[in-house]
Amino acid sequence: MPERIALYPGTFDPITNGHIDIITRAAKLVDRLVIGVAMNAGKGPVFSLEERAALVEAEVAPIAQRAGIVLEVRPFSSLLIHFAREVGAQMIVRGLRAVSDFDYEFQMTGMNYRLDPEIETVFLMASERHQFISSRFVKDVASFGGDISTFVPKLTAEKTRAKLKGEA
Repeated sequence: MPERIALYPGTFDPITNGHIDIITRAAKLVDRLVIGVAMNAGKGPVFSLEERAALVEAEVAPIAQRAGIVLEVRPFSSLLIHFAREVGAQMIVRGLRAVSDFDYEFQMTGMNYRLDPEIETVFLMASERHQFISSRFVKDVASFGGDISTFVPKLTAEKTRAKLKGEA
């Protein structure tokens, strides 16, 4: 049986507990999960691409051990479907929080299918306790000194607070 490889792409600025939830659940479905950290300069990330990739790697290491799979974190700056081909992914994993996410994801899935019908897109619904979390909201709350500890893992919370205070 060929190795089942999935790609979970995102900006991860910063990685949230919602992302961790999707990664944990996706890891149960495949033999290898590649987490693609997108450059996406258009979103004006707080962390550099290298910082985001390092933070994601640190936060997901325990998931790979628990799931017993290969979990690889790779930055990318190409078209998503090209990156999926590059890593040998048969599927792209996307998380959905609300109907508004579905609208955008539905369009992206159609475009990706037209570019490569051999790569499937699989949607995982966010757990109810994570449906409202977004990286943008986390940055907003943190920038005003709010407590983000229930929205992101501990290391990410520390790094985000330091970065927004200009300490990192």
